[in-house]
Order: sequence, then structure tokens, then C-alpha cells
Amino acid sequence: MHFERKNCSNEELVRLYKSILLPRMIEEKMLVFLRQGRISKWFSGIGQEAIAVGATLAMKPEEWILPLHRNLGVFTSRNMPLSKLFLQWQGSQDGYSKGRERSFHFGTREHAICGMISHLGPQLGVADGIALAYKLQKKNRAALVFTGDGGTSEGDFHEALNVASVWDLPVIFLIENNGYGLSTPVSEQYRCESLVYKAEGYGMEGVRIDGNNILTVYDTLRGIREYCIKYQRPYLVECMTFRMRGHEEASGIKYVPAELLEDWAKKDPVSNFEQFLREQGVLDDGRMEQMKEEIRQTIEAELTQVSGPIKLVPDTEEEFFDVYAPAPYVTEEPDAFAGEGVPEKRLIDAISEGLDQSMQQHGNLVLMGQDIAEYGGAFKITEGLVDKYGRSRVRNTPLCESAIVGCALGLSLEGYKSVMEMQFADFATAGFNQIVNNLAKIHYRWGQAADVVIRMPTGAGVGAGPFHSQSNEAWFAHVPGLKIVYPSNPMDAKGLLIAAINDPNPVLYFEHKALYRSISGPVPTDYYSTPIGKGRTVQDGDDFSIITYGAGVHWALDYAAAHPALSIHILDLRTLLPLDYTAIRAAVEATGKVLVLHEDTLTGGVGAEVAAWIGEHCFQLLDAPVLRCASLDTPIPFNGGLEQNFLASARLDEYVRKILNY
Repeated sequence: MHFERKNCSNEELVRLYKSILLPRMIEEKMLVFLRQGRISKWFSGIGQEAIAVGATLAMKPEEWILPLHRNLGVFTSRNMPLSKLFLQWQGSQDGYSKGRERSFHFGTREHAICGMISHLGPQLGVADGIALAYKLQKKNRAALVFTGDGGTSEGDFHEALNVASVWDLPVIFLIENNGYGLSTPVSEQYRCESLVYKAEGYGMEGVRIDGNNILTVYDTLRGIREYCIKYQRPYLVECMTFRMRGHEEASGIKYVPAELLEDWAKKDPVSNFEQFLREQGVLDDGRMEQMKEEIRQTIEAELTQVSGPIKLVPDTEEEFFDVYAPAPYVTEEPDAFAGEGVPEKRLIDAISEGLDQSMQQHGNLVLMGQDIAEYGGAFKITEGLVDKYGRSRVRNTPLCESAIVGCALGLSLEGYKSVMEMQFADFATAGFNQIVNNLAKIHYRWGQAADVVIRMPTGAGVGAGPFHSQSNEAWFAHVPGLKIVYPSNPMDAKGLLIAAINDPNPVLYFEHKALYRSISGPVPTDYYSTPIGKGRTVQDGDDFSIITYGAGVHWALDYAAAHPALSIHILDLRTLLPLDYTAIRAAVEATGKVLVLHEDTLTGGVGAEVAAWIGEHCFQLLDAPVLRCASLDTPIPFNGGLEQNFLASARLDEYVRKILNY
């Protein structure tokens, strides 16, 4: 192994040595603790320390790093106390994630580290968002994100590199190529000679380096960081290395040929650097041993501070509280339905106005989506906004749903708000992992808000077939940490959108395509919010109650208008997560008979949850079983006649008769 000290002083070389020695010695201690049962799991980075340490020291302390589970050197090089790290590894409430996460699946704003999730790839898109924030703020900073050779096979790798290149973002994508994805060798992961060749396909620069040479890593990353900032471009670095232990300790290394382990043992990043320091006359064996003893004592002292029993006292109230970041409390409803002089607007115009006023209100709000700039989006909702706010804040995106959701989260890490338009709600499947595992869980995991709104054009009735018409709100209603709103009228459409943007939590905002231009209603011109989590009584009635949302509200109103002899109580849920149980109970009390109506398919729909809750909590108020009227349990057909037969509205009269005749 050839070391080049270049302009490194003796003091800097000693600093690098201490920095690479610390994670090695901590790991050796943790492996002892693992055998003793004092920690439950460990992902060893022994043999790879030069990458984490060298790369971290090449960055500025305020620049975000997004590491993996084998990058202890990132955390130690950011001077995080071992005592608290150890509490984290034990699952203590005093760790960084209050016992809710394992090993390195956490982050810390104080040290500018965004922890991984087990799916590996999604953090690449988050790095794009951080770099975009740096770019918008004109800060001379770059983001550094780690991935492994196995992670380069994931779609998130392609999407993140593509977005970073198209948007000219200062991101360093660092591949730790250790030859294996768990036990699968790279020969079964990809066919290109080197992963760095992938850089050319994305129009970016790339370099392959010896990842076990700390001076090479340190010097190369410093230069790349300067390049990314100066030219506002991404860069791909492939670091060749090897892990000397298993993917995690339980998996072992029986699948690794013995000669390969012997070969890489000779390239150990710590022992080789020690030999270089001896040759340079920087350190001798006595001084090295003294440093090791000092580190050993530091480790023991840190561990002594937390040597007692693991602290874990479950607090259910706190568990619920930490799912969401505190949000602005909206107490008053805008009273416009009976007001005079309030202009009438279509649903689509109300949404557009809500976006426009929010862009004025929040200078840190960024809109992202396919074709949303000059074209105005697939439904023309964002038309004209790019002329008012510029392409830096109204951004066309590549067809990279996962990367853009991740980018929205990255923006949030730097204090930005964002609204992403999912061109059709159906396409959320392409960003599903980011939504349910990254956005939804991050505040519960380590207290980081995800200030993101995803607009979801949804629903049938426009003859768009099975991939542009689905009602998929129930997919997400099961996920703690998300909020789901679904307005049925223009006034709520504007107020709920503004409330969603003001809320620091991830909000899925469902907007029904068939209602865009088919309904109108009063919409105040002022900037106002409609409270999230609160239903609205559309009309009072005595015969039976319909609990519904979205297009179902209009089906219920049309049915009531066509049957004036019936006194129908109609509740518009408006928010599906969290549900307004107070309003639901009031609707049950009003009539004793409840029909839950929604456009989504029957099985597993939101109506099932509403009906179950009523059965459990309001049974004594019921005069009949709770009935559900929903769409057929089939995909949505294209043909107009088949589509109408599919929709719940085709069976509404049948279910009304059932509940009245009970």
C-alpha cells in the first residue's frame, strides 16, 4: 500500500491515526460485549475504517453525512460521545432514538448525520434534497452519502444520481465496494467492470480509489468536495475495500474464500498506516502503544458512565406523542358557506390559490413534480406559478418518484418546506418505501420533522382505467406518522392544503380528479387554514347517517336531494388520519343508524376502520348494524359503463333501503 502524505503535517497525520484507531478499538470492545450479551447485534466495519474516517474528516462539521450501518468512523469522527452511542446500541431510552431503533439507524441534527433505514437506497435521494437546499441557500457546502456495492443495484441509486446530475447538485455519492452484499458476491450483483463507470451514464465525474488507504480517501474527498461546491455538480466515488467479518456477526464469513481473507488482511487500513507512520518517523511503537492506552482508558471511562442496567420504562403517552412533530393548532373554521360576497371557485382553482398563497407565505417552500413548471402539471393546477416564483422553487422533476420524495425529506432537514405533486395517486407505488418508511417514521425514530406534502390526484369517474383512477388512501391510513386529508369542496381544498403545508409532518393530500372542474363553491380570498383531524357536518338529519368523504359527499348530497322525504345526516370526514372520532360518535348519536360510504374498494377500506370503531365504542347507540357501501373489490375498469357499475354510487340506493328497513 502506497501512502502519499502530500501537504499533511505530522500533527495532521497523528490526528488521522487517532481517528482511525478509535472506531477499531471501540469495535473490538463491542464484539466482546456482543459475546457477553450486553448488546444484541453488531455490523462490523473492521477493515473499512479508512473510508468512514477519511471521508468524514474531509467534510466540514456542518455538512450533512448520510452513513450506513458499518460506518462507526463517521460517528466517532463527528465527536459523538461513546457513552451515548453505547446507550443507543443497548436500546436504552437515553440513546439517540429513545430505544426505538437499532445500531446506526438514527440521526442527529447536532452532528449533521442522517441515519439510514434498512432499505439502504432511499437515503441517496435524501442527500439530493440536502444538496438542493445548500444550492438554494447559496451555501458553499456539499452533502456526502454512503452506499454499498449491493445498494447500487437498487432503483434508488439510479434515481438519485440522475436527479443530482439533472439538477446540478453538490452531492458526493460514495460507494463502499467490499465485494459482497451479505453473502452475494459482486459478480452476481453487476456486470460492469467497475461501478465507477456508472458515473459516465449520468453525466458526472467519477473516480475509483483504494478505500483502505486513509490518506488517499482523505485527500481525494477533500478535492471532490471542493469540485462539487465550485462547479455545483455531483461526483461518484468508488472505494475498494473489504469487511473482515460477516455482514453482521450472526451471519459469519464461511462463504468467503480463505485466500481472499488472507489477501485483504495484508491491506488492513490501520496496521498499514501504522507502518507508514513509523517509516516517516512520525510515531514509534512506544508512542503508538501510549495512544492506544489513552484511547482504551477513554473508552472504559465512557462505558463506566453507562454501566448500569438498561433504562427502559415504557410510557404509552410519550410513544404516541412522538409519532408526530408538534403542529400549529387551528381552532376556528372559516365560515364562508353562508357568507355574502365570497367568490365562487372550482376545486381546481381553490387548490391553485392555496399553493400560490402558501408560496407567498413561505419563502422556503419548494414545489416539485413532473411537468409542473411551464406546462402547469397534468391538470394545470400549477400553471403560472413558475412565472411568479421561478424554476428554482417550481421544479420539473425527472420520472423519479422515490428520489423526489427523498429529496423532499432532505429539504426538510435543512429547514425547507416542500409540496410534491404525485402526477397520479396511483404512481405513489414508485415512492411507497420513502413515504411509509422514511417520511412517516423519522420523527418517531430521532425527532426529525418531515415537513412534506404530497399531492395525490385520485379517484375514478373520468374513464382513466386501472392505473390512473385508484382510490389508494387506505394503503397509507395504516401508517403511523402520516397525516391524510381528503377535501370534498373548494373551501376545504384550499384550507386543508394550507394547513398541510403549515404542518411540519408528512401529509398526503388527496384531491379528486373528477371534482376538479365539476364542482364550485365559496372560497374566501384570504389566507386561511382548515383544521386537520376535524370532520364537518354537511347537513343534519334524523333518519340515518352517512359518514363519507371525497366524492362520496356529493353522492350523499345528490341522493338526499333526490329523496327529500328522507332526513339524512351527512358527515364529511375530511381527514382520514387521524380520524375525528368525536364527530363520528356525534353522527352515530344523531340517528342510531350509520352507512359508511366511500369510493375505495370494500375490503380493508377506511370504512372498515370507521365501522369497527363504531361497533367497539358506540354499540349502545346503534339501532342497526353499521353498513358499508363501497366500490367493487376489483381493479377499476376503463369502459364507462363498467366504471359506473364498479363505483359505490351504483349501490347507494340499495344500501339506504337496507338500513332503513332494518
